Amino acid sequence: MTISANSDIEKPGIKTSGIKKLRIDIVSDVMCPWCVIGYKGLNEALKQLEGELEADIHWQPFELNPNMSEQGQELGEHIAEKYGSTPEQSQQNRDHITQLGAKLGFEFNFTEGQRILNTFKAHQLLHWAGESSNLQTELKMALLTAYFTQGRDVHDDEVLAQIVGEVGLDADFARKLLADGVYAGDVRALQEQWRQMGVTAVPTFIIDEKYMISGGQPPEVFVQGLRQMIE
Repeated sequence: MTISANSDIEKPGIKTSGIKKLRIDIVSDVMCPWCVIGYKGLNEALKQLEGELEADIHWQPFELNPNMSEQGQELGEHIAEKYGSTPEQSQQNRDHITQLGAKLGFEFNFTEGQRILNTFKAHQLLHWAGESSNLQTELKMALLTAYFTQGRDVHDDEVLAQIVGEVGLDADFARKLLADGVYAGDVRALQEQWRQMGVTAVPTFIIDEKYMISGGQPPEVFVQGLRQMIE
């Protein structure tokens, strides 16, 4: 079920007092700027709903380009091939994303020659972080910042290990996980699971494994949708 700002949600017959706890799975890719905007919108909404609900956030893997080569692809070329956008349209879209990010406190630095990268390794580390620590969101945001703000190669093993260390996780253990492909099968299985559940684009927010909010929505959409659920 996709929930928008105007959707009607069936209310449960029994209401509980106190703070409502919700599990929120965010299906996302590190190459997706709208995932930054969507999460920032959700986070702002959760601040506004403080005292009404408590969110347990889990990041789920989704590769927008699962067949991306090891070398990646120049961003403008990729957008033209995949979406048929002209260079002017692509630039307008990047400018719009940059402005939205600035309003939400995130800096996008789109540069000449920037490349779309393969994110399979990043998803393996995110899955590990979610299983072994409470730092999964910190790692996700560090990866997004590394790529979109700092222009770092988040496909490179050593760069990934450095980012892992920067958020307080074990960089050496991360290197070993990548070398051995410990979580490769789990990530493939999870991606297929989300596709079978109807997820075709990111970000997609799955609320309590029942409802969906899709796209990089502004805070007010999340506030209204989540408040309808907790009522």
